[in-house]
Amino acid sequence: MTRKLIISPHVDDEILGCGGVIDNQTTVIHCGLAKFQNHGTSIFSKEERLKEFEKIKRIIGCHTILLDNPVNRYSVIDLIPDIEKVINDYKPEVAYVPTPAYNQDHQAVYKASIIALRPHDLNHFVPKVLMYEQPQDLWAGEREQFNPNFFVKIDIERKLMLYSLLKSQVRGHRSESLLRNISAIRGSQSNCEHAEAFSVIRWCETLKQKGKVK
Repeated sequence: MTRKLIISPHVDDEILGCGGVIDNQTTVIHCGLAKFQNHGTSIFSKEERLKEFEKIKRIIGCHTILLDNPVNRYSVIDLIPDIEKVINDYKPEVAYVPTPAYNQDHQAVYKASIIALRPHDLNHFVPKVLMYEQPQDLWAGEREQFNPNFFVKIDIERKLMLYSLLKSQVRGHRSESLLRNISAIRGSQSNCEHAEAFSVIRWCETLKQKGKVK
């Protein structure tokens, strides 16, 4: 059983959105990783990307699962059973799903996650489901604007250190300074210096009764 499950469209989204809460009780699903892919003006191999994330795993101690989906061509139908299997195998207490954003893979992962996390008599029920934000959510249509209602105080220096280990992914439109500024804004909304923000999709509490009521 794992306490936290982060459903990450690509190898970097889990740090960009949940770098402040990821820990050694976390399992990350990476939904796909291309054999070779352009990032900025450079091309990086699958092996290089995995080596970058191995550094993060050694520091955090998290567990990862890599699915085999074609990057930029994810299929909701193909994603659903794989995500359901991980949910049933690891039985998390809380699941983090990405916003739909403007990226087609993020949209597919979001839709598949919502379906996989539905109340179902044959699937493990995850009582807490949170949607995490990404830097690209700053560019969204009116209906897609991210409106957080759950905040977690974080160590921004730790998050930026983890992000810096993904050297191939550190780019201008998701720069370290942007991540710092976003976390400062979320901190100002929650009375702390830096925070990560989430939108609650489901939050079920189980109250433990200490004694019987007479």
